[in-house]
Amino acid sequence: MAHRIVKEGAHVVCVDLNKEAAEATAKEITGKYGLGIGVAGSGISGCGPAVGVAANITDRASIRRMLDEVALAYGGFDSIAVTAGIFVPSDTTGHIPDDKWGLTFSINVTGLYLVGDEAAPTWRKQGLRGNLILTTSANAVVAKKGSLAYDTSKAAANHLVRELAVELSPLVRVNGVAPATVVQGSAMFPRDRVIGSLAKYNIPYTDDEPTESLTTKLAKFYADRTLTKAPITPADQAEAFYILLTDQLSKTTGQVITVDGGLHEAFLR
Repeated sequence: MAHRIVKEGAHVVCVDLNKEAAEATAKEITGKYGLGIGVAGSGISGCGPAVGVAANITDRASIRRMLDEVALAYGGFDSIAVTAGIFVPSDTTGHIPDDKWGLTFSINVTGLYLVGDEAAPTWRKQGLRGNLILTTSANAVVAKKGSLAYDTSKAAANHLVRELAVELSPLVRVNGVAPATVVQGSAMFPRDRVIGSLAKYNIPYTDDEPTESLTTKLAKFYADRTLTKAPITPADQAEAFYILLTDQLSKTTGQVITVDGGLHEAFLR
């Protein structure tokens, strides 16, 4: 997604809790499209097609600092896509510790709100149309065992899309992207979680099996539950974000676009 919008003339700010990770992504982009010139006082070097900065989505002050850095480096911002998320599974009894419940909502719901709330004053000062895209999930409308905090937080995120669309109109469009489970290429599926999911669904595996093999098995299981029978990939999600970031859906706001391969359990009722 980032490479496509950079080719069309956009500047990309990569944000992560881990600054080194954000800078590595930005370096990949600048390595392909060229370096820029640092802006004095911005705290950001090489303000070319992409830069990397750090922010904690659960900390309003951290978000504000990040947005101010971006505005100082590039003069403002137009579109923001929020992909931060966390999954904490329930234990075998269905219990999740209070602190993990709170962390799940802090990242998956409150953090999304904080980004929109802190960006809003800048958008209004700019007087230019803005665009906010939030990541929700097919889990928002599918109830199941083992992911109580995650599923309910994503249901809240779905409605947050609609509420922010109302609050930030008419200047800013707010939409969501709701993917089904993405296993391959997802940082939310380390080896131990993959094994836990395989065991949960009684999918045969061996403890010494390579991680790639385990991941492929789980991805196929999830894919077989959909109408298209194909695994959902990060690239599939990126296509939905790309369309919403462009003017192709310039009259669409308050909507959640599903990228789930046709998960019929998530069809609207």
